[in-house]
Amino acid sequence: MLLLNSTDGVYTPAKGGGAMKFSFNWPEPAAEFAGLQFSFRVQTFENAYAIDPARTKLERTADHLRYHCQGFTWAGGQEKIAGELTADLQRNADGSVEWRVSARMDRPVKSISTVVRGIPRGQLSLAAENFFDPHDDEQTFEYPQLFGQLATPLVVIKQADGRFFGLSARQTEVRPARYFFQPGPDGYRVELISEQAGWDRRAQIQSCLWHIGAAPTYEAVAKPHFEHVAQAYRLPAYASRPDVPAWLRQTKLVVALHGAHWTGYIFNNYAKQLTILRWVATQIDPKNVLVFLPGWDGRYYWNYPLYQADPRMGGDKGFKQLIDEGHKLGFHFSAMFGTNAANRDWPVYKQFADAATQHIDGDNWDLNWVDWDNDRHGDGLMPVMNVGVASWRNFLRDRIAETISTYHVDSYFLDIAGLWENNPKADMYEGMRTLVADLAQRQPGVVPIAEMHYDALLGFIPMSQVPRYAQYPAGYYTYADAYSHLSRAAPGRGSTGVHEAGFGTYRPVTADQRPIPTITFADDTFDRYRAEVTRDIQTAKARKTPQ
Repeated sequence: MLLLNSTDGVYTPAKGGGAMKFSFNWPEPAAEFAGLQFSFRVQTFENAYAIDPARTKLERTADHLRYHCQGFTWAGGQEKIAGELTADLQRNADGSVEWRVSARMDRPVKSISTVVRGIPRGQLSLAAENFFDPHDDEQTFEYPQLFGQLATPLVVIKQADGRFFGLSARQTEVRPARYFFQPGPDGYRVELISEQAGWDRRAQIQSCLWHIGAAPTYEAVAKPHFEHVAQAYRLPAYASRPDVPAWLRQTKLVVALHGAHWTGYIFNNYAKQLTILRWVATQIDPKNVLVFLPGWDGRYYWNYPLYQADPRMGGDKGFKQLIDEGHKLGFHFSAMFGTNAANRDWPVYKQFADAATQHIDGDNWDLNWVDWDNDRHGDGLMPVMNVGVASWRNFLRDRIAETISTYHVDSYFLDIAGLWENNPKADMYEGMRTLVADLAQRQPGVVPIAEMHYDALLGFIPMSQVPRYAQYPAGYYTYADAYSHLSRAAPGRGSTGVHEAGFGTYRPVTADQRPIPTITFADDTFDRYRAEVTRDIQTAKARKTPQ
């Protein structure tokens, strides 16, 4: 074994942006295999452990390496403790390497890190998105965590000579897959971390299957990864999936009619929304238009999870008239619901308070990253709600079902559907799947739409705001369609409506864009910028719908 430590082969201190790390030489005894160096670390809920080289046996053949460790060290190698780690590494015919790792201790194991040295440096593509230059920064990325930048557990490196190197977690269930890239003069030291379910603490765990290796093209890396995803989560092809009604396939335009801001400011009340739709119907056949309604229920987010027509916007009568008259014209409607947000000030909160989310270590997670009131500090008025917990999921299901039954909307939009967090209570993915299945049984034919999906959600949600995988669009569009985010800047000044971003740069619809064209209506869009809207509608009509 090579008696390496955590500072070998990397810039110490970091040349660019740095990450938190051990402030001493953590032991990383490694073995050479397939031109790379492999080591392992085990994390429990109370400490971190290195393999003990004195108690580790390596078994080799030409294309196989088996690690068998029968003891760990801790305190940076100063102390020893019982435990076991086994890793089986296989070199495939194309030179790629695959492995799984298992670990056992006398206490619950949280995660297993594989440390790989010899990974080439270059530009990075995260989850098949566009490449960027990380320079000399140390960076961490995580699937499928909301801010982890990975909608699928795949990172591809583009080397200076044009070759590619892929790092893929081949999972069969949604679990955290974390990547830490630490640069050095000759390559990356990469940590590939597989974390187990927080609601199922065990003293023995096994990692996902990791797959890494060089390839001549991007497709050679991405295609097998996405084929695995499709098989693992049984993704149906969009062309034939039964949860896509004919009207959705005919959609050429999405019109986002913004309602009430968090502050209570009303962009468009129900009467004005209906006026807008009557005009839109003179520009394009309404049967080709999906009407998306963010802030339909009054104060955006503040009113979550009541989901009732807002008296200030026109009340129950006004909202019914909007939907009924819009249906007569031929439009279809999608109402917005928060998958994982609830205002704890509402009396109903006590019905599902047990579903507030904690991180895997038990600390509370609040939805506190948005500055709603502009005091230049995030507002923590809402806990993140766990849709895996029955009390919250059933309450949300009932509110969505009642809205569909009362107003006959054609679709429900699940805000932040792509939020998944490892936690001590329940699997958010399984909760989402159950929610959608329950609603399909109660309200057949009503379409679920997701915001910011991760890969496994494509199995039961056929439409999303924000398409994924720009470098490999087939990984998304084979299974789903997409339109633009509700924060898309409106024609004119670029208002983002109810969304907290405020203002952005308005960009006209283009005839060759892949996502369904989307037009946002803020407060002044219809009255002052109708010419821009007219142009966008004409462009949307001329766009050839992809087959």
